[in-house]
Amino acid sequence: MRVLVTGSSGLIGSEAVEHFDRQGHEVTGVDNNMRRVFFGPAGDTLWNLERLKRVTKRFTHAALDIRDRPGIEELFRTQRFDLIVHCAAQPSHDKAREIPLLDFEVNALGTVNLLEATRQHSPEAVFVFLSTNKVYGDVPNEIPLKELEKRYDYARPEDYDGIDETCRIDRTMHSLFGASKAAADLVAQEYGRYFQMKVGILRGGCLTGPSHSGVELHGFLSYLVKVTLSGGTYSVFGYKGKQVRDNIHSYDVVRAIEEFAANPRPGEVYNLGGGRENSISMLEAIEQIERMSGKKLNWRHVEEARKGDHICYISNLGKFKRDYPNWKITRGLDTILEEMIASPQEQLK
Repeated sequence: MRVLVTGSSGLIGSEAVEHFDRQGHEVTGVDNNMRRVFFGPAGDTLWNLERLKRVTKRFTHAALDIRDRPGIEELFRTQRFDLIVHCAAQPSHDKAREIPLLDFEVNALGTVNLLEATRQHSPEAVFVFLSTNKVYGDVPNEIPLKELEKRYDYARPEDYDGIDETCRIDRTMHSLFGASKAAADLVAQEYGRYFQMKVGILRGGCLTGPSHSGVELHGFLSYLVKVTLSGGTYSVFGYKGKQVRDNIHSYDVVRAIEEFAANPRPGEVYNLGGGRENSISMLEAIEQIERMSGKKLNWRHVEEARKGDHICYISNLGKFKRDYPNWKITRGLDTILEEMIASPQEQLK
């Protein structure tokens, strides 16, 4: 099988490259280190590219920009792909407001470029798009919540398992990032439904793992670990530090991609996160990382929350588990944090 991975030096992309390379597939990675453009030196992913070159056997890298339509067209014209894993993105909720045009070009236009190139040159390929729960905007905040000592949680029993795919994605504040990803999400669905292409959309919660180049504007757990270990100051924005996220290890994301690819459902949408078992609030995360690392975090609370941010978000995994019963969460929060704390020091530079 020939696999194309966009954003191949990023968290999910690099995990996908390694996973499919280990299985003996030919893997082409597209990544032009735009994360450094978005976030500066701390976001640089070249360390991960060099690591991939060392540990893989059938990986080829292309420093290609997904906004470059002729370049993408040439790649697809000269190679036939069986699976496209589209991870490349401008990933930050906050950064998008500073670069709205660049954000939309990368997230929306780049996705259309890849979908159309697939339709023209590899129409039988499976195409998996890594979307985001930010397509729901702040609609999840309309769900009744209760305030506990260290976290918010859903007040009604029927909401216990979290947000499912019936949550609306319009008439809400998204952040510009959420809007650009929603545009890409809808277009990906359309290519699946209208053209009957094997396109799947995974709306990720907090995707995490030791290969994350976490920065303040993106990569909640990764950046939190980094700051705790390096001795910097961490800012918690709004909600008393009781905001909740569910976290999923990059390996479990790639396993979900693999399961979809084996039995694709054209145009289908799935929420994908760690679920309730891997949910944690900011206060709980700080406490747990301090306990596991033996280091104290210097942090401050900023009263104003981020626009369009979720107070409590837990991904309801029921739909994906029903359609793909062989998939499950294999990495708990303790394991995720242990891996991050023990990760290579090059990520802490």
